[in-house]
Amino acid sequence: MTPAYCFIILTYNEQQHLPRLLASIKGLNAPVFILDSGSEDDTIAIAQQAGAVILQHPFENHPKQWDFALKSFEIKTPWIICLDADQEVTPELKEKLVNFKDEDHLDIDGIYFNRKNFFKGHWIKHGGYYPFYLLKMIRYGVGHSDLNENMDHRFIVPGKTVVWKKGHILEENLKENQISFWIAKHNRYSDLLAHEEVERMQKLRLQTLKPSLLGSPDERTAWLKNLWWQLPRYVRPLLYFTYRMIFQLGILEGRTGVIFHFLQGFWFRLMVDVKIDEILKGEQKKEDKKTVAASPLRFVFTFLLLFLVFYYFNIAFFGITSPGKLYSPFLADNLNYIQGLRWVLLSCSAQILNWMGFTAIHNGTELLVVGKGTIVLIYSCLGLGLMSFFAAFVIAYPKKLKQKLIFLIAGVLTIQVLNITRFVLLALFWNKKASKIIDHHTVFNIILYIIIMISLYFWVTKNNQAPADQHA
Repeated sequence: MTPAYCFIILTYNEQQHLPRLLASIKGLNAPVFILDSGSEDDTIAIAQQAGAVILQHPFENHPKQWDFALKSFEIKTPWIICLDADQEVTPELKEKLVNFKDEDHLDIDGIYFNRKNFFKGHWIKHGGYYPFYLLKMIRYGVGHSDLNENMDHRFIVPGKTVVWKKGHILEENLKENQISFWIAKHNRYSDLLAHEEVERMQKLRLQTLKPSLLGSPDERTAWLKNLWWQLPRYVRPLLYFTYRMIFQLGILEGRTGVIFHFLQGFWFRLMVDVKIDEILKGEQKKEDKKTVAASPLRFVFTFLLLFLVFYYFNIAFFGITSPGKLYSPFLADNLNYIQGLRWVLLSCSAQILNWMGFTAIHNGTELLVVGKGTIVLIYSCLGLGLMSFFAAFVIAYPKKLKQKLIFLIAGVLTIQVLNITRFVLLALFWNKKASKIIDHHTVFNIILYIIIMISLYFWVTKNNQAPADQHA
């Protein structure tokens, strides 16, 4: 009787991992095919002892290696399960595979497995890393490797897919217990990803999948990638890391997990952005610099004028919405964006503190943390001066409107995310007696102005548009 599925495994010096994977699928009576990239350890001997069919092929990138594997092995099963050597099948998933029958899935082209990822022995279960679904089981002759990706490899099937939420594949690269290996590996990956993104700027590489936030796991990933490519470089790693740490609860991961999220979510993404600029260097037309050089006085005048307008408008509006001679009840009750901003900042701070296990409430102006004390958000806490400076510069600078809007929104959100982080830390650790020695408003403003100036520098000097379209 022909088995319902077979396994294809990619290897390169995997004597440390391959026995673990082979042991996890032992007893399934499924053929095993191994595509090796020129291992110099005992990987081949281990594969031969397990009775696997072995081919060797030089490695260029994961998508091309999988494409070669799917086209080169003599597959006789209706389904293929595609695994990396540092993965293994859990007993729960193995039980589902034991009971798998092709006749029960005739209308299905692909099956997503749920993955648990490990770093230095620690399960990464926050920061968007769990649950995490990978299309690992595909119908033979129907599914194929997505060659429009340079680093992230995925399989594409035209028909219906299902997600197996129960049962897992465990992924743990034991070589990464040495941080030097992890850094060297992701340094190579950052080269691949930077070249890929430049090619996408030049319209030489397109998405295979239709992006959809409500679609399959891979269609959702494609949608998020489209969003990522629209964000300004150097700002997006900070936004992504902040999102993973706060909104996806990466802060609860513990020391090892936080290190992972910093390296994978910030350091790696920042390296990609730096390398993109290195690739584009020399191809840039430097339109921004030429434009500014042609009319520097106009830019300076517009920037100063806008800054003064924004800055003093906020002060004036705060004055007429606060009790006093010029108090306007209508504006205070209906259009008070300053009070609205304060409420949003306090609500977000209180929610984060509650997620962290503290009891926090606010009344619109004060944040109370049970057992810690109270902080009061006055006008100078809101960052309106910082946002006025940032907005005036971005609006005055001669760039395309779309670039301005994206960078402006990302910058304002980043300022307020850092502001919320400050309020959470102040609520937990600030000693009011220390305010006589250290003015945390001044310290925060200095830090933020430094971040803003660095961000503006990279935004001004980065490529405004991709080089002229080329054709493959």
